[in-house]
Amino acid sequence: MDPDSLPPLREVIARHGLDARRTLGQHFLLDGNLTARIARVAGDLAQGSVIEVGPGPGGLTRALLDAGAAPIVAVERDPRCVAALAELAAAYPERLQVIEADALEIDLAALAPPPRRIVANLPYNVATPLLIGWLRGISAYAGLTLMFQKEVADRLTAEPGSRAFGRLSVVAQRQCRVQREFNVDARAFVPPPKITSTVVSLAPRPDPLDDASFSALEAVTAAAFGQRRKMLRTTLKPLGLDLAVLGIDPTQRAEDLSVEAFCVLADAYAAKSGDSDG
Repeated sequence: MDPDSLPPLREVIARHGLDARRTLGQHFLLDGNLTARIARVAGDLAQGSVIEVGPGPGGLTRALLDAGAAPIVAVERDPRCVAALAELAAAYPERLQVIEADALEIDLAALAPPPRRIVANLPYNVATPLLIGWLRGISAYAGLTLMFQKEVADRLTAEPGSRAFGRLSVVAQRQCRVQREFNVDARAFVPPPKITSTVVSLAPRPDPLDDASFSALEAVTAAAFGQRRKMLRTTLKPLGLDLAVLGIDPTQRAEDLSVEAFCVLADAYAAKSGDSDG
């Protein structure tokens, strides 16, 4: 099939019976202007490889192909969508590979050569656990361009002192420079979700903010935000850290600390527990 003769996405959806399923968190983005905008935000896709998670009927996939991305590895767990995407792969031989798999259960970095980028309209129900997994191994990626529900995007980009600032804010901003790109109205999707969506870019930091392991940062943020209205001297007491020695006010609350301060805590906890990236 020639790329110019690809059928409209709505026709693909009807022919393959792609009714969006809530259990899979599916909301299909069919607006070509929006998918092209996402592809542009992702940068120069002709350099390196692109991994797309949850492509559905292939709306964003088409935009990535039109933007010159090659190779693209599309990871989709819905066999109905895999069948629909096979037609797209046939139209772009050797540029698109479709893998039927659950992205939560596989190592995406093993699927494509570096430099690799992830570009995806993520299923809402698994977006956060997917991101945490990628952040844990962020050095494998040149960048992430992802769509989340706006509430998650608010947490990713939140600054200290705001109500949205929390564990996800700290671990994401420690690993990456996080930028909100643009919102997407619910009416752009089929079916429309009940919330607004937001595209976010995450650029891995070339120089880490600290030498602690990701798990050390997770331990510190879990303790600090576990009871976020209590003072750090209470929430971090189980970790055995001397906050005064570390230059951190023990009467502060977790939401008042900077990401850099959390990195100081993670370094100290890693040194104390022997948990470092080394």
